[in-house]
Amino acid sequence: MPAQKTINPSAMVASHPVVQRHRFVWVWPGDPTRADPDLIPDMFQMDSPDWAGDGRTIDVQANYQLVLDNLMDLTHEEFVHSSSIGQDELSESDFVVTHDDRTVTVTRWMHDIEAPPFWLKNMRDRFPGFEGRVDRWQIIEFQAPSTIRIDVGVAKTGTGAPEGDRSQGVNGFVMNTISPVDERTALYFWAFMRNYRLDSQLITTQLRDGVHGVFGEDEAMLTAQQKAIEANPGHEFYNLNIDAGGMWVRRLIQRMIEAERKYPSHSAVPEGAH
Repeated sequence: MPAQKTINPSAMVASHPVVQRHRFVWVWPGDPTRADPDLIPDMFQMDSPDWAGDGRTIDVQANYQLVLDNLMDLTHEEFVHSSSIGQDELSESDFVVTHDDRTVTVTRWMHDIEAPPFWLKNMRDRFPGFEGRVDRWQIIEFQAPSTIRIDVGVAKTGTGAPEGDRSQGVNGFVMNTISPVDERTALYFWAFMRNYRLDSQLITTQLRDGVHGVFGEDEAMLTAQQKAIEANPGHEFYNLNIDAGGMWVRRLIQRMIEAERKYPSHSAVPEGAH
């Protein structure tokens, strides 16, 4: 009110601590004195000069935990994304699940396989004319409360990628942050970052559009899942061995929800907004 010298003290709105980091604005909705920037998930690839990429936002017609389930078990790629990143070796390969009080990690390696179409194109973008077999990896890291960073890529077989030398391959990070809107919808912020050919806007655009097409298939599946759940409210769900990562994610989230209900003014859960 620039033209008025005195303002009614009640004419105000609530404010919340915010931090701009990783191309996001992070909002702390709980007790302002307990706002802790160290709880913001680590997504340094989003604004690091050593990585390039872009992403989009999906208005998901499904509960946010269904999105997390989907990302923690990438064997669905074999069936939902068979024309781009899916292959039989996904469900045939072993995986390892580890966790602590705020993270869950699922690690899978596929050795000496044919590169699926998406990754073959990326290999040829970096190594023109590439032919041959590859070692492929997926390292999925959940960071509470709703961020999943997926380290993905392929490298020429036998060049040391499993031991840490990825110089003969292509490496990307799929960055995923999901903000619940209500029980049935969520905002899904994603980006695909890479550490090769950083100056090529063409590759950035092609990767963004390619991943957007892949995620469009996920969106259709998630919407169908939500509708099926609503149509069968009493249905009992069963977990399989492959669900270990998603089960631990749900367990950690439930612990945080129970703690927040017990001490509502001591919220330790930052909410992400684009």
